[in-house]
Order: sequence, then C-alpha cells, then structure tokens
Amino acid sequence: MLIDEATIRVRGGRGGNGVISFAPSFVDRKGGPDGGNGGDGGSVYLEASESVSTLLPFRNQPDIRAGNGESGSGNKRQGARGQDRIVFVPLGTVVIDPQDGAAVGDLAAAGDRILVASGGEGGRGNRSFTNSTRQAPRICERGLPGEARRLRLELKLIADVGIIGAPNAGKSSLISRIAGTRAKVADYPFTTVSPNLGVVDLDGVRRFVAVDIPGLVEGAHTGRGLGDRFLKHIERTRVLVHMIDLAAEEDPMAAYRKTREELRAFNPKLAERPEVVVGNKIDLVTPQRIADARAAFAEDGIELFAVSATTGDGVDEVVERAYERQSTRRDNVPAPVKRRVYRHVGEDGFRIECADDVFTVRGVEVEKLVRKLVLDSRDAQEYLADRLQRMGVLGELRRRGLAAGQTVVISGVELEFDG
Repeated sequence: MLIDEATIRVRGGRGGNGVISFAPSFVDRKGGPDGGNGGDGGSVYLEASESVSTLLPFRNQPDIRAGNGESGSGNKRQGARGQDRIVFVPLGTVVIDPQDGAAVGDLAAAGDRILVASGGEGGRGNRSFTNSTRQAPRICERGLPGEARRLRLELKLIADVGIIGAPNAGKSSLISRIAGTRAKVADYPFTTVSPNLGVVDLDGVRRFVAVDIPGLVEGAHTGRGLGDRFLKHIERTRVLVHMIDLAAEEDPMAAYRKTREELRAFNPKLAERPEVVVGNKIDLVTPQRIADARAAFAEDGIELFAVSATTGDGVDEVVERAYERQSTRRDNVPAPVKRRVYRHVGEDGFRIECADDVFTVRGVEVEKLVRKLVLDSRDAQEYLADRLQRMGVLGELRRRGLAAGQTVVISGVELEFDG
C-alpha cells in the first residue's frame, strides 16, 4: 500500500547542564573551579533513501526525537553530545511547514539530507566563567531544549514516464504489460486506488521508470476522486503517456481534452509536458473507429498510437516512443541549481514593554541568557546584571523610568531591580 502523506512531530535533544565543581588541592581545600560544560542536544535529520518506498512508518510513529546531551561533571569533564537522529524517507519526499505551507526541503535524490530540528545548546559549567576578577565563580547554566516543530511529508514519486487518462482507460493494463507490475485490473472505474510504479526494460540496456496514475475524473484538480493527490505524482515525470479508451461511448477527442484541462488546472506546466497519445482497446472496436479517431487527432497535429494493452498489439511502438521522448527531455533538462539555505539563528536586539509598573524585556539573546543561567547564587545574579548592562538593557530600562523595587520580567523569570 502506498502512503503518500504523513504528519510528524520532530524535536531536537535537550542540552546537558553545566555544573559547579571545585577541585580540592593541598594549598586550598576548596580548590579551583573545574565544573564541565553540558553537551549539546542531538539534531533530527531527514534523508532520502532507496530502501524506503512509502511514508507508512510515520503513521505509526509520528513523534521523532533526538538524544539529549549529558550534563558536565567535575574535573573539567564535558558531557557527551546527544545522539543525532537520522530518519530515512522515500526518494521524492517534500517536507512542508504546515503553518505557512512553505517547502522546507525536497529530498529528490538518494543521500539528500536536511536538518529539521536543531538540538539545544549545552549549559556551561563554572570553569567557563572564570576570569581575572572572578577566580571562584559559583555560576553555571542549564541546557536549552531542542527545537520542536510539526511537519507535513508529501511523497511525489520519481518516474520518467507518467501514464494518465480517464478511469478504465487501460493504464494499469499497460504498466502490467510493459513493466511486469501486478496492478489490479478490472472493468470498473477506480480499480487503481494508488499509483503503480515499475521499471520498463526495452533491451537490457535501455530502461525507464513508469508510473500509472489512478483515473482522473472531471474536477480532479480540486480533489474530486482524490485527483489532486494523484496528480502530484506526475509533477516530476519527463513525459506523459496519455491513454484514451477507444471503446468508450465518449468521443476520444473530448476525453483527451477533458484530461488535458485537469492537468492545466492543477499545474500549467504539466500541460506543456511532452506526451505520447495512445488509443487503447483496439481489440474491442472496428477499424473504422480507429481510423476516425486517428483522423480527429491528426487535425490537431497529434499522432495517435493505436494499441491493445490486453493483447499487446502496438505496445512496443508506444514504449519505443516514450523512451525516445523521455531521453530527449532528460538531455535538455539543465542541471539543478544547488541552493544553500541559511537559517536565522539569532537576534541581537531587544524591546521593552511596560504595564502596571512591570517591565518586560523581549529579545532572542537576552531571553536565552536568562533561561540558561541558574540564578540561585549571588555570583550568578551579579553576572546577569553585568551582562544586561553590557547589552544595554539596564540603561534602556532606567531611561524608561525603572526604579528600585520594581519588577523586570525576562523569559518568564521575575527579577527585582535594586537600583
């Protein structure tokens, strides 16, 4: 069963805590500071792999977490970094942020990898806070939680040739014959409820990958008959094989134009894709019906290949033409442009809000400073005041009228200003 959509939640590992520790010595029983730093949390990556063919595993395991970093310890020992989590997804997986619908990544080739959740920073131990004026600091930091986000995965199959057409046009019969794929075949609409993928081998050297798409009904581009979910699987194909049922009551040209309109409505570029037009079921119609259909398509400059997917008549010619068209298309496609994505990771500025004599300071760096510091010692409180002074926060608070005894809130932590 092909599962082509899934929603997952990913979370980077939490950073380990830094510690306060002092190494004893013969000279000073307290000894010098030797508290080690905590390790960073692990990150979550998605990687395209040929060993995975469906998004089904993510239906049963939607929560994906990386390992937490370990806390530091005495004797300057740093905690181990959390283990990264590498999750394998099928080739052709598009990663989407459901909040804005933007594509986070497109994992089209084996080995493509993207970072989807960063691990949290590890906290520093007291040894890292030592300087010429602070010889024995009782200061340490907590590790930060890892990045957490919700993502939607969509699978767009990677194929050279896409076989399209109305329901019951014979698409599954064709791919069963040319690729040996055991697609379900029966004489009623929507026999195929998911795309069938197969490798077509012409002569042991020339090969291409084909996919047949479940029948497209009128309104497919809007989701009718799940058409929008099916159409996305041909967005990556180079050539379309358009199947027409010559034995149907509907006029062949009308059926052709109806499917073309669905392609155009879903994605205008699909309507420009090279195609091979195939009239199927010649074993069920008269020679005159075939001749009339060919003449009608010829008036529009379209060559109609007449075949029977059931008996195999004319199929070899269609396969040769499809291979020829997709090979030409491949040669003309420019190499994809490699783009490096830079993630915004920090903000040096801050802003101050005041309500009911409570001052709230907001800003990425200043909030991170307060979240990480363990403020249960005088040393840590003095260190925080010094950092806020250097960042310009205290100066701006005083300019806004902050007086002794008033409250300052940073990242949910209430601080009393002592002047």
